[in-house]
Amino acid sequence: MSQPGTDTSLLEQIRQDVSADRIEDDIRTLVGFGTRHTLSETDSETRGIGAARRWVYEEFQRISAACGDCLEVSYQSDFIEGEKRIPERTEVVNVIAIQRGEKDPGRYVIMSGDIDSRVSDVMDHTSDAPGANDNASGLAGVLEAARVLSKHKFAGSVVYAGLSGEEQGLFGGKIMAAQAKADGWRITGVLNNDMIGNIEGINGVINNTTARVFMEGTRMDETETEARARRFYGGEVDSPSRNLGRYVHRIAEEHIPNLDVMMIYRLDRFGRGGHHRPFNDLGYPGVRIMETNENYNRQHQDLRTENGIRYGDVIDGVNFQYAAKLTGLNALTMAALSKAPAPPADVTIEGAVSPDTTLKWKAVGDRNDEILAGYKIYWRLTSEPTWTNSRFVGKVDEYTLENIVIDNYFFGVAAVSKEGFESPVVFPGPAGDFYPHRNQ
Repeated sequence: MSQPGTDTSLLEQIRQDVSADRIEDDIRTLVGFGTRHTLSETDSETRGIGAARRWVYEEFQRISAACGDCLEVSYQSDFIEGEKRIPERTEVVNVIAIQRGEKDPGRYVIMSGDIDSRVSDVMDHTSDAPGANDNASGLAGVLEAARVLSKHKFAGSVVYAGLSGEEQGLFGGKIMAAQAKADGWRITGVLNNDMIGNIEGINGVINNTTARVFMEGTRMDETETEARARRFYGGEVDSPSRNLGRYVHRIAEEHIPNLDVMMIYRLDRFGRGGHHRPFNDLGYPGVRIMETNENYNRQHQDLRTENGIRYGDVIDGVNFQYAAKLTGLNALTMAALSKAPAPPADVTIEGAVSPDTTLKWKAVGDRNDEILAGYKIYWRLTSEPTWTNSRFVGKVDEYTLENIVIDNYFFGVAAVSKEGFESPVVFPGPAGDFYPHRNQ
């Protein structure tokens, strides 16, 4: 039985549509607001985070107008106070644009970037904090992805998010994740883009051909019973976030020339954080996509020159072609995820003391049935980082792999559309479930 071929022409068109020039224009505009610190000016039309978020909102509106009002653009906010980095009552405001899916609008993939910036003192909200790479680059990527993807239709919904309050404690992400949970969103993946424009590392390496994807291991909301089952049946390296990361890796490998993705089995950089974490905290799959070689002289620094070293996150430190390459990686990942059916649910496996392995799963449901071609079983040696073997098995809800011993491999199941687009691979049991405790 053969799997439908993937419509690579669509992905190639999306990749070619991403513009480094437009990304540069957006980064320059964001830098031009002087500072975008969460506690900065909100009334000025030209300076501070208030002006910046209004510009982002208006840009999403312009993008929506160009696609026949295909985006639902809104502010999302909450008041924060009594926190170490937000001691006084402050409204933290996100800007969200939703492109509703045509078949399964309750299923979402999210690309996020941060609006806010900072200098050396995290509480300094008046000094210039251009934040060109951290994180105007990520936010510009979100805007460009919206321009490109809004020209196309998808089965699932695509969300473009400008989040605030990241430097003060990931508050924008916490606000959005909590609202998503309250609204019952089924989130297939969160792609957090935080610093996607620097190619000159503090380590002296200059490299524009690699990127990093950070992805947590066991899910944060795992119960004691689920942890006990995972100990015996596996899943430590097959959380939804890990298999989302493998999906990103595969997109790069097959569709982004001259880009190698380094999959890092860690929530984030050592001891640090990003806006995918609040989603992970609530059980949603999410990863951080970013440059490989960071330059700490350009992060969280007052603008100055000392001992011949220039400090500060200025526009000169951004490589726009590289930012466009990572934006393309995001756009293709979101397109493929949103064109694919929902991941299968309730995947189970059996085959102890047997030469065969049997997998069973729940069909993706009526919302996805029209686009569903069938299912694909994956397996790999337990020491392999990516899926190495697969078999398309058609439109069934169980399948037995004969003479493939369960003890020697990890297994998973993906749903495949009639256009050949695949969902992420779902590892059996609660350790790998993309939508635990939620309606399918």
